Amino acid sequence: MSVDLSIVIPAYNEAERLLVGYQRLAPTLDVLGEENVEIIVVDDGSSDDTMARAHEVYGHLEHARFVQQPTNLGKGAALRLGIALATGTYVITADADMAIDPRHFPEIVTALHDSEIVPGSRVISGSIRYDHHLRTWAGAAFNRLVRHYARTSLRDTQCGCKGFQRGPARVLALLSMIDGFAFDVELLYLADQLGLDVTPSLVTWKDVRGSSVRPLHDAWSMLRDIRKLSSTHYETLVVELSTSVTPSDVAPLASAARLQGLVLARGNENALLVLGRGGALGGLGIATALAGSLRTAKLDELRGRDFEAI
Repeated sequence: MSVDLSIVIPAYNEAERLLVGYQRLAPTLDVLGEENVEIIVVDDGSSDDTMARAHEVYGHLEHARFVQQPTNLGKGAALRLGIALATGTYVITADADMAIDPRHFPEIVTALHDSEIVPGSRVISGSIRYDHHLRTWAGAAFNRLVRHYARTSLRDTQCGCKGFQRGPARVLALLSMIDGFAFDVELLYLADQLGLDVTPSLVTWKDVRGSSVRPLHDAWSMLRDIRKLSSTHYETLVVELSTSVTPSDVAPLASAARLQGLVLARGNENALLVLGRGGALGGLGIATALAGSLRTAKLDELRGRDFEAI
């Protein structure tokens, strides 16, 4: 299966909003061509019938995939899994209700031809305009804290719609550690540390009722996670290989070792196969087969490389 775009939809107790989301997405699927789009719905351990509803709503599409976490692990964990499974040249993450107008998706795909990451931005005249002035003010204050700790200039880190080239998406997912809502901020922090190109794209949105987000509780939880970003030691398992190694050399070995979502980080002196957590045994087999070596790598060693999805 070869598709141009993978749309990853995390869903936790979204049985009542999936149809609304699909109705908003359907016209854009017509524009992009359903045969060119892969839909991946990740049920994050819902207690309602989200998975059954997802099959009803999206099951008729040619390229639809459905996976379910055994328990509720968090939005970040769901997106990490969806990105690992994505096969499209480009990846867009989107909320189940498609609150960000999907008509912007073709614009994001076009921007991804030249930029590695294209996050949606709801910012108009310096801030996100909510229905109530107090919420607008609180959102702006919260974003200032986020930008301080995450070292990003972006004014809309929490937009649920973000576009990625698949290779950079994979390496960010492999490196990330946060399972909750701060996952979005962590991706942007890691993107800055890796020197990736980030080009925001203006989007419009509709606040759809029924969200599982708890603004006050989740805001404090996010700030707790975000404050730890700069002190986190992001080391990851890699297999160091020669620069002549290609994704097609690695793919059958990764499949045999039941490893998925891997990325080849290519540099001038070597190529580093970035492994997921728990990939040591499979990585050792790949290292043996391709005359490489298994070791750990820090962020600075991955910075500035070209990332190719396996």
